[in-house]
Amino acid sequence: MQASVLQLSGLLEDPIFLGLVALMLLLVFFGYLLVRRTLLSLREGYDEGYR
Repeated sequence: MQASVLQLSGLLEDPIFLGLVALMLLLVFFGYLLVRRTLLSLREGYDEGYR
């Protein structure tokens, strides 16, 4: 159990690992915003088409 805690603390000190985690989080956040914007625009287009 203690070995896994030591491995985790070692990863949290690694700047390359932290950079990769930050990059992955940014990509997920950007993807969420892109999909959200696309779906909202699509719904707005459908609503204008029915008018």
